[in-house]
Amino acid sequence: MKTKIQEKFKALFGAEGILYASAGRINLIGEHTDYNGGYVFPGAINFGITAAIKPNGTNTVKLFALDMDEYAEFEIGSETLPDKHWTKYIFGVCHEILGRGGKVEGFNAVFAGDVPLGAGLSSSAALESTFAYALNDLFNQGRFEKYELAKIGQSTEHNYCGVKCGIMDQFASLFGKEGSLIRLNCKTGEYKYFPFHPQGYKLVLIDTCVKHLLADSAYNKRRESCERAAAAIRKNHPDVEFLSDAKRLWLDEVRGEITEEDFIRAEYVIGEVQRVLDVCDALERNDYETVGEMMYQTHFGLSHLYEVSCEELDFLNKLARKCEVTGSRVMGGGFGGCTINLVKEELYDCFIQTAVEKFTEKFGHAPKVYDVVISDGARKL
Repeated sequence: MKTKIQEKFKALFGAEGILYASAGRINLIGEHTDYNGGYVFPGAINFGITAAIKPNGTNTVKLFALDMDEYAEFEIGSETLPDKHWTKYIFGVCHEILGRGGKVEGFNAVFAGDVPLGAGLSSSAALESTFAYALNDLFNQGRFEKYELAKIGQSTEHNYCGVKCGIMDQFASLFGKEGSLIRLNCKTGEYKYFPFHPQGYKLVLIDTCVKHLLADSAYNKRRESCERAAAAIRKNHPDVEFLSDAKRLWLDEVRGEITEEDFIRAEYVIGEVQRVLDVCDALERNDYETVGEMMYQTHFGLSHLYEVSCEELDFLNKLARKCEVTGSRVMGGGFGGCTINLVKEELYDCFIQTAVEKFTEKFGHAPKVYDVVISDGARKL
């Protein structure tokens, strides 16, 4: 990929660019907890975005998306949002850096990636993180710490792409470390690396190929439900800043004051925060059976309480149980995308064959299968 990117850069701009990369991410457990101030447990993966970038001495950003064979440009400081959807991420990163007192000048860039789009692997965060890291290096001499770069990516989603996401995707893309998952407290920013080398197991994603556009989905409505539940609890317990601060008993106290829908959304989140901690404890004991059972519990909550699953995801989850897969759940924002599966190596081939055959038979198209390896995050190549 790097060679093709540099070749295109040279053809367009007459020189080679400086190469930067960042990663997509998986999240073993801790879904929809990030914007609720809770714990998440992600890791960067071996799929990502790579870009060749070079300042051009003008005020114009010139971009070429190699995978889509599309060119675009915009002026630094312009208030006019670009037409092409993918340019909004880079436009937003530039604006967010400038808004924080940083420096961005015109540059040329060619980028490409292998993060499967719409699969819940945070291709958008990988794109934001690649450019945030690169522009910080090129124009600001590393002025912004990586956590601030993650906030820049998050603010880009909020202000330019219409998705009120939490910090997890950008954090994992920037802080990823080969062979380690990261437990992040999304309220305090505290984090801890946990070695993840599951002997005798494989981590595999099965992509339903059901695309989800989070900005057009019920994602933002879920966040609003959680905020209403937290506000109701806060009347009795003023220290509750986020829903993750609440105890289940406190949620029960306000059941009559909020809608049933808001109640079950909050019920899921409070349970999920605890599951992240339980999984971390289990990993320190090398207890992958408990890790797997927590994954199944998360899927149940996402399907029946948070209601962000779909028929295809539920089908794959039930099939995983039948095939004695250790753990399986929907991963990402939901409404489509992948299941993440923790599979014993001796069961792997049978599970994949069964899943592909049964899914194709029921839905008329084959799912995609991605073996993932926990890898490094944002970096200069």
